Amino acid sequence: MELIDQILSQSNLKEAIKRVKANKGAAGVDKRTIYEIDDYFKKHQVEIKQSIRAMKYKPQAVRRVYIPKANGKKRPLGIPTVVDRVIQQAISQVLMKIYDPEFSAYSYGFRPKRSAHDAMEQVLEYLDEGYQWVIDLDIEKYFDTVNHDKLISTLREQINDKTTLHLIRSFLKAGIMEDGLVKPNKLGVPQGGPLSPILSNIYLDKFDKELEERGLHFVRYADDCNIFVKSKMSADRVMKSATSWLERKLFLKVNATKTKVVRPTKSNFLGFTFFKTGEKWQCKPGDDRKKKLYEKLKLVLCRRKAVAMPLSLIFTKVNQIVRGWINYFRIGSIKVFLFKLGQWMRHKIRVIIIKQWKLPKRIYTNLMRINKVFRCGFSDEDIHKTANTRLGLYKRCTGNVINYLLSPKVLGIKKAERPGLIDPLEYYLTR
Repeated sequence: MELIDQILSQSNLKEAIKRVKANKGAAGVDKRTIYEIDDYFKKHQVEIKQSIRAMKYKPQAVRRVYIPKANGKKRPLGIPTVVDRVIQQAISQVLMKIYDPEFSAYSYGFRPKRSAHDAMEQVLEYLDEGYQWVIDLDIEKYFDTVNHDKLISTLREQINDKTTLHLIRSFLKAGIMEDGLVKPNKLGVPQGGPLSPILSNIYLDKFDKELEERGLHFVRYADDCNIFVKSKMSADRVMKSATSWLERKLFLKVNATKTKVVRPTKSNFLGFTFFKTGEKWQCKPGDDRKKKLYEKLKLVLCRRKAVAMPLSLIFTKVNQIVRGWINYFRIGSIKVFLFKLGQWMRHKIRVIIIKQWKLPKRIYTNLMRINKVFRCGFSDEDIHKTANTRLGLYKRCTGNVINYLLSPKVLGIKKAERPGLIDPLEYYLTR
């Protein structure tokens, strides 16, 4: 079976449609949503297949959007139309079966049954073995600078199907629509489509193989690559030769200011940094990732905005942010941080709750109700003082009465549509 026949097979397209729908995502330049895919392919599938086989299929321009990065800058994304996403997904599924078994064991990004956690475990293994000089390679705007001709020639080494190669090139050359204007795309694999991850791995696999031939210890996750050696002299030499190879062979530009030789404690890889306890190295979230988590929570827990929102929505948003962060960083040492985060988070929540209750009489009534239900033992006078105090909200919510009555246990109770508020440390310890 020709490769294009595998891509356009009914079972492969059906799986592609299923995955595109599962990934959801925004509409492209044609504004067609994922909910229209099934009907569209029922009507136009034959026509689409014929145009692809005749090498006349023309993908529409991708819609340019920007998302914020951890360093404050913005990452450009290209959102293809849902129809183009299905075709890209169909290609990606077939390419993955061909290439993934041959990829380096030390490449972890965008691969099935591999994750950032696996990459971190490999890093810690290298550090424990004594490879404690880190070459942190930074490829400048990698996804925007992939050379199309070099990528196609790399694909041609494995793929002997001109229709498939023509289809892939047509997606690479699809223009980018920004501010209503379509710009031609001569370089790069726009992030945002299902095809870019597998193509980026195919392109950088040459670099992986080169590092393996040299006997170097490395970990790569997408365009983030760290190389580990045992001495400063070796690190400087490897950094120069690896930089030169990437620029000469793959036509990629290495960022001279960000590419550096560092010790593990000064390293930052996939959001983690490292520290040593006894003979073993461990990882923990970088300070920038902790700061970003606080900033995201502050947006949700901003008192001025939050008092106008139902607690169910606030709790849902906070739970999603905290769970996602812990699930990613759970392999690191985060107990102390999560204990402090939980205290800070609950204080902000208590302030919002008291502000929503607003009137001293309502505050008194609600606190008394909690006091009786949970048998907290506060006197009527204690609660009356708390409800009628002239102290500001933040000061009032640090007092024993509110702290004890609106405890983690009480805030964690699920009520009707409102979920219980997550306790970060407790959630982490149960993972």
